[in-house]
Amino acid sequence: MNPGHALAADRSEPRFSDIIYEKIVGMIADGRFPVNERLPSEQNLALMLGASRPVVREALERLRADNLIVSRKGSGSYVRQRPDSSVLKQVPVGSLADVQRFFEFRAGLEAEAAELAARNWQPADKARISAALEALERCLVLGELGADEDQALHEAIAIATGNQFHVIVREWFRPHFAIGMSVTRSLSLKRTPAHVREVQDEHAAIVEAIFARAETEAHDAMKRHILNARARMFQGVGTETPRPGEQGPRDGGT
Repeated sequence: MNPGHALAADRSEPRFSDIIYEKIVGMIADGRFPVNERLPSEQNLALMLGASRPVVREALERLRADNLIVSRKGSGSYVRQRPDSSVLKQVPVGSLADVQRFFEFRAGLEAEAAELAARNWQPADKARISAALEALERCLVLGELGADEDQALHEAIAIATGNQFHVIVREWFRPHFAIGMSVTRSLSLKRTPAHVREVQDEHAAIVEAIFARAETEAHDAMKRHILNARARMFQGVGTETPRPGEQGPRDGGT
């Protein structure tokens, strides 16, 4: 089963604002709404997409939070960056917003797991985490995707918490974890070696803090890593330079 299908299966119907959000993302990704160009007005978007203005407004708020558009006072909303169109091909229709929400969920869950792992790891956990990190490093050197190895590292950290519920949650939501990692890892293969190294350095910082039993540092390093992964989904193939007076993501956005 395609792991992304589980996202759609968790709900009877996707929210209409999620579908509109995804349609606008698609229009940005395929260049119909180019970087630096002004989006149609809220009213015109509503007519174009067959939606109410409140639904369009909700979709635009999420696009702004995801750093895809910015608002300029008295001028409207402008496209800030164009995501890789392959993102849309890897998730079922109506579930892209859920993928983003799951990253938000992961940020809290896995930050707590890293903190607990720093407090509770045993020698067997250290060996398991070290082996997983080394496997990811080999993937980097060989230019391989490494989605399974990435998953294995995060699972090893969950085991090291000493709390079985962290492991159970990962099993329950395994397809959700899998699709997020698959998307971000596949996108990383299209980017520079320096970018890929940056991601691996984030993993190394988490592991270093855990092994040092630095609970707060482990928590913060993991949260930063997950939120960065969320942002990397939409790192554009074209990006605008922010201008004075722009309204970007709200506090806590990426």
